Amino acid sequence: MTPAIREAVSLKPYNTFSVDVRAAQFVEVADDAGLIAALAYAEQHHLPVHLLGGGSNVLLLQDIPGLVVRMASRGRRLLETHGSRVMIEAEAGEPWHDFVCWTLRQGLGGMENLSLIPGTVGAAPMQNVGAYGVEVKDVFAGLTALDRHTGQLLDFSVEACRFGYRDSLFKQQPGRWVILRVRFWLDREAPLHLEYGPVRKRLAEQGITAPSPQAVSDAICAIRREKLPDPAVLGNAGSFFKNPVVAQAQAAALQQRWPAMVGYPQPDGQVKLAAGWLIEQAGWKGYRRGDAAVHKDQALVLVNHGAATGQELLALARDIQADIHDRFGVTLEMEPNVLPAT
Repeated sequence: MTPAIREAVSLKPYNTFSVDVRAAQFVEVADDAGLIAALAYAEQHHLPVHLLGGGSNVLLLQDIPGLVVRMASRGRRLLETHGSRVMIEAEAGEPWHDFVCWTLRQGLGGMENLSLIPGTVGAAPMQNVGAYGVEVKDVFAGLTALDRHTGQLLDFSVEACRFGYRDSLFKQQPGRWVILRVRFWLDREAPLHLEYGPVRKRLAEQGITAPSPQAVSDAICAIRREKLPDPAVLGNAGSFFKNPVVAQAQAAALQQRWPAMVGYPQPDGQVKLAAGWLIEQAGWKGYRRGDAAVHKDQALVLVNHGAATGQELLALARDIQADIHDRFGVTLEMEPNVLPAT
C-alpha cells in the first residue's frame, strides 16, 4: 500500500535553512515497504524522485517537481557483542544526535565526538560526517541500501563505500542509492579522541581529568552550541564549506604570507586549511545581503535571517568562493547538496 501522498507541500519545515519552496508531491516513508511503494508510484506516474532526510545538508533553490520522499524510518538495536565491542544498527530516518545519545546510554563509546551534528543516520555515511577528529568511517560496520537502478537490496562494507573527506560512493552517485539502515562498531572500552584543544580545554575547565564518553559528548555539545547557531532559531545548514586540502608547498607559501593561518598536516602529506579562517580574513564574517548572511560569530556558516531564497544563499556562497580563490588561490567546495542540481 502506497503511503499517503500530498500535493503542493511546503518544504520549509523539512530543511534547516528554512527555505520556503514547495514539493509538487510529497510523501514520508516509515519502512522499506513504504519506500518501495512510493518509488513504484513515482515510476508509474513518470515522476522524478528527490530523497530528503533531516534536511540539514541541502540547499533548496526552487519548487521541486515530481515526488519528494522523506525518510522517516525509526529503529535502533544491538546486533552482536564480541568482548567489549558491540555492533549496533539504526534505521535511516533516526535523528543522528538522538542516536548518538542512545549509544552513550548503552555505555558504548566511539560516537561521542559526533554529538549534536544535525541530520539523520541515513545521511551520515553519505557525507561521511565528522567532527573533532572522528568521522563516520572510523566507527562504520556496514549499511544496507536499495539500488534504484536494479531494485536490489545490497550490503556495503567500509571499503565499498569509498569514504573520503565529506564524501562517499553515495554522494558520488546521487539518486542511485537509498540508504535504509546503517551499522556501527562501538566499544565499551573505546579510547577517547581528545586531539582538539577546545575539547581538552573545556574538560580541564570543568575539572575533569579522567573523562567518560558522556563527558566528552557534553563538552562537545557545549562547544558546538557556542559556535554554531541553532537552526530552530536561525536557518542554517551548519558548516557551508569544506575545509580545503592543499599541497604542502602551497600551504607553506600561504603561511609565510599569513603566519596566523591555520593548517592541519594530513597523512598523505597535504595540509587541510580552515575555511572559516580564510573567509573571516577576507572580511565576510557577519556580512549580510538582505536575509542571506554569513553568521556574525562563525564565518563558516551561512544563515537565513527569515526570507532568504535558496538562490540568494547560493549567490552569496559563490561570491565568497570567488573572493577566496582570488585572495588565496584556494578553491572552497560547498558541503550542502543543491536541489535541484545546478
